[in-house]
Amino acid sequence: MKSALRYVFALLALTAAVAPIYWLVTISIKRDIDQFAVPPLWFHFQPTARHYVESFSDGNLARSLWNSTFVASLSTVLALLVGVPAAYGLERLRWPRDWSQKIGFWILSTRMLPPIVTIVPLFLMLRGAGLLNSRLGLIIVYTAFNLPFVVWMMQGFFREIPRELEEAAMMDGDSRIGALVRVVLPVAKPGLAATVVFCLIVAWNEFLFALILTQTAASTTLPVAIASRVTQYEIKWGAMSAAGVVAMVPVLVFAGLAQRYLARGMSLGAVKG
Repeated sequence: MKSALRYVFALLALTAAVAPIYWLVTISIKRDIDQFAVPPLWFHFQPTARHYVESFSDGNLARSLWNSTFVASLSTVLALLVGVPAAYGLERLRWPRDWSQKIGFWILSTRMLPPIVTIVPLFLMLRGAGLLNSRLGLIIVYTAFNLPFVVWMMQGFFREIPRELEEAAMMDGDSRIGALVRVVLPVAKPGLAATVVFCLIVAWNEFLFALILTQTAASTTLPVAIASRVTQYEIKWGAMSAAGVVAMVPVLVFAGLAQRYLARGMSLGAVKG
């Protein structure tokens, strides 16, 4: 009975998670007349690719897809380049008193601030710097918002890695930076993978700042392009669903590729005795 209940609850959880995605995919390939059929057509309908063709016909969706890919990827790389050494320094270097914990808390506390309260000063600063309606402005903003999470996440992973690994490397003549790059980071691949996936998802799905800081088609990201399917006179459900499916695919592919790192043990067997 217990095993049966586990399978039942697992099936219910799976259905709750997959049903919205299935409905989104089916709406994207349904004809307009089938989208509002009563009762809903879950399986028996005539599929069509018209919504995908219409979404990419004007070039705006393809441009927004490239903008999201460029902005999310580069902001994630920059956040890692700055955040990983910062996390390593906070965890491994000696700090007076408890300054390491205080600095780590100050960095993480920026995540507690509601993003909406920063939109006005960010808008004014980017306007003064001439970075409104530009991908560079979004990259700077996304990097700043992802950086605290990178530091907090990687500091926890570095804490679980035995110090003996890098000490052994430095005893063999390697520098601290070399020990970080050649010894610590390979062991911390699961942590890096989890951090990269989170940062990419946050930057990929971000809507508020992209909507306010970019107002031209050349710099619009994918979430804003999807929301633009809601017009003054109608909601283009098919085109919006098709764009949503397109937006899901890159994240799913990347998460699938990173899954093998997420499933590995952190440092099991790295140090004997």
